[in-house]
Order: sequence, then C-alpha cells, then structure tokens
Amino acid sequence: MRLSRHAIAAALAIAFCVPAFAAPFAYVSNQASGTVSVIDTAKDEVVRTLSGEGKLGKNVRGIVADHTGKTLFVVDAKGGKIDALDVATDKLKAQIPVGDSPEGLGLSANGELLAACLEDDNAVALVDVKTLKVTKHIALAGKNPEHCVFSPDGALLLASNENSNDIDVVDLKAGVTRGTVKSSGHPRGIAFLPGTHTAYVAAETANAVDVVDADKRSVVRTIASALRSAGAIASADGKTVYIANGGAGSVSVIDIATNKVVADIPVGKRPWNMALTRDGKKLYVANGRSNSVSVIDTATRKPVREIAVGELPWGVAIP
Repeated sequence: MRLSRHAIAAALAIAFCVPAFAAPFAYVSNQASGTVSVIDTAKDEVVRTLSGEGKLGKNVRGIVADHTGKTLFVVDAKGGKIDALDVATDKLKAQIPVGDSPEGLGLSANGELLAACLEDDNAVALVDVKTLKVTKHIALAGKNPEHCVFSPDGALLLASNENSNDIDVVDLKAGVTRGTVKSSGHPRGIAFLPGTHTAYVAAETANAVDVVDADKRSVVRTIASALRSAGAIASADGKTVYIANGGAGSVSVIDIATNKVVADIPVGKRPWNMALTRDGKKLYVANGRSNSVSVIDTATRKPVREIAVGELPWGVAIP
C-alpha cells in the first residue's frame, strides 16, 4: 500500500512526539541560549532542543513541568513573562505577563498553581495552570526575591530575598506575607521536607544552609556546607537534602537524621539548580559555567556523567 505524502508526514510527527510522553525526560533551561535542552534520562543524552519556535526569550531562568509532562513553564526574565511551551510540538501555548524580572518558578503540589518571583517588583505572581492567567500579585516585605517554593500542603510560600538577606513567609489563603526570617547570608534555593513546614534554605555568602521553621518564622539550625551554597532539593522520602555549591563546584549531601553533611560530590563549574528523577535514583545538576548537566547516582553519591547542553544552564525540571 502506497502512503500519501501527508500520511507519511503525519506518521513521522507522531513518531517524533510519542517519546516525549513515553520516556522520562529532564528539561534544562539554558539562560543565555534561550533554549531548553531535553535529556533522555534512560540514556543520559540530549535528544531535542526546544526554543518555542525561536520565541523563548534570551534570558530564560526558572523552569517547571506540569504534572502531565506535556507543558513546560519557562521564565523569560527580560520579557517579564512565563512562556507555556508544548513539549510535543515546540509551540508556545501562551505567553503570560507576570511583572518585572521574574526568576524562580514554583509549582504547587496539586499542580494547580504557579508562583513566579519578581525581582524588580519585590512581589510574587500567582498563575492558574488551567487558565494560564495571573490570579494575584502578592507584595513581599523583602527585596529582590529569587526562589519561590510552595509548602507541601500548599498553605505557605517561601521567597528567598537576595538584597534584604531574608525569607518571606507568605500565607496563601490570606494572600499576604506574614513576615520574614533572617538569612545567614544571601538566601538562594529552598527545599521543604515532605509533609512539613520545615525548609532548608541555601545561604550563599555564609557557605551554609539555614533550617527554617516556617510556622515560627525562625532559623532553628545552620549547617555548614561549601563555598557559595545555591540550589537546594529534598529527596521524596525526606531523608536527604542536596545543596549545590556554586563556588566549590560540588553538591553537598545532608543527612536529615543528623543534620550533617555526609558527602561532597564534585560536579561542573557553578552548579546551580537541580532536579531528582521520580524514583530518586539520579540527580541532575545544572552547571552554569560549564554549559553542562552533571548526573549523580544518589545511591553511590558519585557523578556518572556530564552532559553538554546550551549556554549558561539555569535549572532542571523533571515531571
């Protein structure tokens, strides 16, 4: 049977799109390239590069994937918007204006709400994932927020404020900040322990991690890490927190039972933000100055591969 040209094209399109949903992928926002590298986590290879048909901004930062894995949300800092990108087609579903100089993105545990930190507005924009519309702007007490992270129950939002050296605690039901927590120095990445209001916040200039009780709005412990702590992520079982150290070129492993660093894993230059696979077996680390992503085996606590991506990778998202 002879197929028409249109039928062949359709078949090829289907073949190209199916893997985006059938296999586990890691998505890397390349800040200077204005692209997203797609890594097949089974092979640890870049298999596609997305650009929203060339419409992603040239200063892409925060990145998250929706719960279906079909849509990526990517910050365009220069354009003051969030780009909603269809993974299968590389087409933009929407460009959502949020405010001046957005950087970090957070997704609520139920997948219904996005939060974008607006550095120049000293505010947080909340976006409805279904309607792709901004539902609220919340003014912060601190200055120059970078990372916005929801508590696991969706009641609170923490925002790390670089210029005021503190962390806003936002009551999402009331839609207001309840106050700030003083950081040990230049707060960056935030990782909540599952099922709690306890967060581990990287303190970059202190080379440390602050353990924050969000309900009490206080630092209950400070843990020494390594030079220029930046990214933070917690394991799904709540037993481990990983801290990317931008100056040391390493990832510190914190054992939550003892609140001590039990390993320092070498990676690339200026590691920044990270993502774990759903099974927790591999950690993907964006190396901003190496233009690469390091892959860490979390069981052995050793790097197993370094993957070349675009220019100045900022973060990683895994649905």
